[in-house]
Amino acid sequence: MRIIVMSDSHRNFRNVQRVVEKHPDADLYIHLGDGEREFEDVQNLYPNRRYLWVAGNCDFGSETKSSDLVKLSGKNVLITHGHTYYVKRSLSELKTAARICRASVVLYGHTHVAYTEYDGGLYIMNPGSLSIPRQGGANLRYSGHHQPGDHDQHRGGIAMKRSLFCTQSGAGSTGFI
Repeated sequence: MRIIVMSDSHRNFRNVQRVVEKHPDADLYIHLGDGEREFEDVQNLYPNRRYLWVAGNCDFGSETKSSDLVKLSGKNVLITHGHTYYVKRSLSELKTAARICRASVVLYGHTHVAYTEYDGGLYIMNPGSLSIPRQGGANLRYSGHHQPGDHDQHRGGIAMKRSLFCTQSGAGSTGFI
């Protein structure tokens, strides 16, 4: 199953659209919050694709929950924006919640910093931000198009990959599983 993960697009509809257009063969697109409006707009353009999303702290007025536990390819996956787990301070609350839920994978956003880790049976990934990345540079980071030299973690049938591409509008970030 090919899953494209993105987060923190902050009203940058064009970058969300570019990611979805670049990966028409994806089985699922996940948005981790702070971009619910533009993610819904892209869903309206491509209604025959599968989407999941959670709300972020900047998705004002949203009735969508900020975390969800979903089963994908037989694995429990915790998807969250991350602000309610204080991920800017530490990942300890997020990891504890994921383990309580018996998640194999936890996907979070909020920090705008792309991150992957494997910790004792738990895959942890933050795709970074599609519009305002905090790791520097003007590249659009996303995990969806694997190239030699990209970050790649693979254990237990799960591969987490991150790669880079540039857009004319500048910065951004996504990921794929």
